[in-house]
Amino acid sequence: MTAQPARPERSGPVTASVMDVSPFKPSLVKAVFRDVTPMHVSRSAAWAASSVTRTVLTEIIDGARRAAAAEARKKLIPGDLLSAIDRNVELEVGAKWYDHSPTFQGLTGVLYDAEGVIVPSRKRSRSRKPSAVVGAHRFEAGVKKLLWSQGATAVPAMVRDLDGIASVFLTDLARDAAMVVREGGVKRFGTVTLVMAGEPAPPPFLKDSLRAPYARRGDGRTIGRDDILAATTMQLFGGNLRQRALTEAREATQNTSAG
Repeated sequence: MTAQPARPERSGPVTASVMDVSPFKPSLVKAVFRDVTPMHVSRSAAWAASSVTRTVLTEIIDGARRAAAAEARKKLIPGDLLSAIDRNVELEVGAKWYDHSPTFQGLTGVLYDAEGVIVPSRKRSRSRKPSAVVGAHRFEAGVKKLLWSQGATAVPAMVRDLDGIASVFLTDLARDAAMVVREGGVKRFGTVTLVMAGEPAPPPFLKDSLRAPYARRGDGRTIGRDDILAATTMQLFGGNLRQRALTEAREATQNTSAG
């Protein structure tokens, strides 16, 4: 990851500290999981989910910083988020947020019914039932801390989008982890390798455990760390981002108890 010229004196030590302490607290992670499932979430699972979310948001912010630097800007705007996703399809996560954000209007395509009539866009629900969208504000403090750790600032609209993406991504991660527990593992899933046109495909990972089905152990009432790792492979493409998210989650939970 190339360091940007802005605030270089902060990039080293601050980033290292964020690797040790995630801006997304386990208590927040467990609150999101409670919105999705009544299952118990182990401490190591909460740390793993927090770490994965941090890795994903860090990569998105880094891509947005690169886009802003190309235009000689320091403050991130929503357009930088779109540029980051355009340059790296791995960053297209938290897609349910796109329907609720002005930043992504017009990018999700126009839907037609069987008779060729345009299907109106879905209106926002006024239901009081907790959801990833209405709960997005819970991530604001963590997003701002993560921006600061990367030596970046962002306009409020950009912070809002990062809030929403983090919330939706973690909610989807929780749903997949709960499904892994209910079904006793992941029966089948593949790996997607992203290759630029004209470039040779990278060699396969000979020891990549993600290519094999995941059969879980333990009771059917508790979401554990390995369930989060399995859910991560379902949420992220099989590229560098997924590998890094899994590696950092394992490192973050090495000294964390399972309870």
